[in-house]
Amino acid sequence: MELDNLSSNWKKLQATLKNDTSRPPKRKASEDALPPQRNVVKRVKIEPIVPSKRIKKTQNSREKSTGSVPSNFKPSAPSASLALWAEDNDIPARDLAAAYGNSSSKLSLPDLEREDKINEGLSATTGAGKYIAIDCEMVGVGPYDQSALARVSAVNYHGHQLYDSFVQTKEPVTHYRTFVSGITPQLLQGARTFERVQADIAQLLDGKILVGHAVKNDMDALLLGHPKRDIRDTSKHPAYRRIAGGRTPGLKRLAKQVLGVDIQGGEHSSIEDARATMLLFRREKAGFDQEHQKRWGATITKPGSSVADKQRARVRKRKRKAEE
Repeated sequence: MELDNLSSNWKKLQATLKNDTSRPPKRKASEDALPPQRNVVKRVKIEPIVPSKRIKKTQNSREKSTGSVPSNFKPSAPSASLALWAEDNDIPARDLAAAYGNSSSKLSLPDLEREDKINEGLSATTGAGKYIAIDCEMVGVGPYDQSALARVSAVNYHGHQLYDSFVQTKEPVTHYRTFVSGITPQLLQGARTFERVQADIAQLLDGKILVGHAVKNDMDALLLGHPKRDIRDTSKHPAYRRIAGGRTPGLKRLAKQVLGVDIQGGEHSSIEDARATMLLFRREKAGFDQEHQKRWGATITKPGSSVADKQRARVRKRKRKAEE
């Protein structure tokens, strides 16, 4: 009987507890530990962003504190002498001496940020030095769209403009090739005569090292010659031909792969192309010198003895007669 009474009392107690609403039911511990769902979403979105911003600020502050130079930083144009500029730009003194000789200490460095003077002719302020790079632009003439000289540019060892001129064609222009050459009818209105430009370039190159890319095409257009031993052609340099698999490399390709420079994106600039050619020569100058030594040795040609020298002398003679 006692067991039956205990069982009935226990059932009554359970019924009483079940009907008691004075206290809310206790929630599970796992539910109390979890935050509302919207907080979870915010944390997922914010947490990955905050560290990246801190890292970026830390990197910028580190650059400022350590004085590191950003990759796109360009120094302002120096005003020191040519020799000091060469030293600042890691140009070996022997190369400077070879380019300018004993006069290097007396030459002031032209403003590197000056604008190109289009159709200026011979520069009255820039020293030529020993190495001169040239480039030409052509237009089409005649019924068969033959190439004719329309612009000539020349720069010195440091890429400073020595010469720039548009050229009058002997025949009517049938195709200006503006999309490539940059030549327009308006530009040729102020062009110099072919004879004048030919004489200027012959005088400029007299006794100099001529640097060019497929430079024979340019010299043929000018109807000029130059001693082969005094030519440095970047299109024939072995190191650059290897880039093109043994074939003749394009100037645009070499500028991009060797110098990291984009040229000829649209209308060509003969000044910029001449600069790119000179930079390619300077980049491989030791290789050019080695190849030249193999082919020509250390012998020195007497000035005025080559066919090109005699040709330039005839051009100068004709120029003097024309001026008279």
